[in-house]
Amino acid sequence: MRSLARIPLEGGGTVLFEAPPEPGSSGAGGPVKAGRIADAVREMPRTLQQTLAPVTDTARAVLEQLRQAGPDEVEVEFGVDLSAEAGAVITKGGSSVHLKVRVLWNGGERGGGSAGRGGEAG
Repeated sequence: MRSLARIPLEGGGTVLFEAPPEPGSSGAGGPVKAGRIADAVREMPRTLQQTLAPVTDTARAVLEQLRQAGPDEVEVEFGVDLSAEAGAVITKGGSSVHLKVRVLWNGGERGGGSAGRGGEAG
């Protein structure tokens, strides 16, 4: 049985998410004794908002950098995993972090010239 982690929300309430068993625990698929389900729930020390703050900062930094090229639109897409051990982790594809970037110029010459006009980088 996979364990559960409970993460509090700043406005009240909590969110439960499935998490792999803690390293060294024997909860890798065995039964849980009746009445012991609550023991399988790990309490996370930080709120969801606190956990996601580094992801927010990363998104802000990427957008600020891309906006310097002067596009009409900027779109950045990446996945985020919630990990009981590490908090929020930007998911990776292969051995590097995967950011899907779309930068659009709708018309006229501005900012970054013609390089990357309507292009995608991944």
